[in-house]
Amino acid sequence: MIMDQLYDATDNLINQQFYKDGRDVIIGRTPEVSIKISNSGQIIRKFKDLFNQNLALFLEGKYLKFLSHFKRIKGVDEIFVKEVYQDLQLKFEHLKDTDSDHINIIVLYTIFLNSLISSIRDLNFGEAISEIKKRILKKSNIREHKIQEELDNLFMRNDDNVSILYNISYLDTLAESFNYKKVAHICKIQKSKFINRIVKLIISSHN
Repeated sequence: MIMDQLYDATDNLINQQFYKDGRDVIIGRTPEVSIKISNSGQIIRKFKDLFNQNLALFLEGKYLKFLSHFKRIKGVDEIFVKEVYQDLQLKFEHLKDTDSDHINIIVLYTIFLNSLISSIRDLNFGEAISEIKKRILKKSNIREHKIQEELDNLFMRNDDNVSILYNISYLDTLAESFNYKKVAHICKIQKSKFINRIVKLIISSHN
């Protein structure tokens, strides 16, 4: 029963605002903003397997050992694992007073997944942001701090272009991690397209 709930949590939290299950469709902030990328479902299944195949370690409280299995993800190293582990320890401290063991495990796992997934999602998104700034600086006289202000504004509004770029960057990370070179190549083409859209948005707002 608990294992089924943990499997469901893996499915739901990985798919959430990212992937339409069974359709090879990556979504943005809402399902209306989407892009079909063949074989993305296979990659996401492999990512889910990393969680589901190591649930025994989670249930035994061997969190650091659980996290070490994610070193196969591009950009995840010993420092990354330790930082996520320390972040989780702080979050778990706030849940020590929970009465029910059953609820506790599901809640713990949800927090665990959210923290790990968010950290992995952010890994290579920084590269896309740097590329946006570089392209704007090349094409305009907008100062870097103004570009950052515009980006912050787009993030705050959860702009569709930003949300889909964030998710394509995430899929790109996973595609490279599981050696899906064609998918990673498609992701890079799509990333460039949405980077250009954001560049145009920011430049036009200053004209």
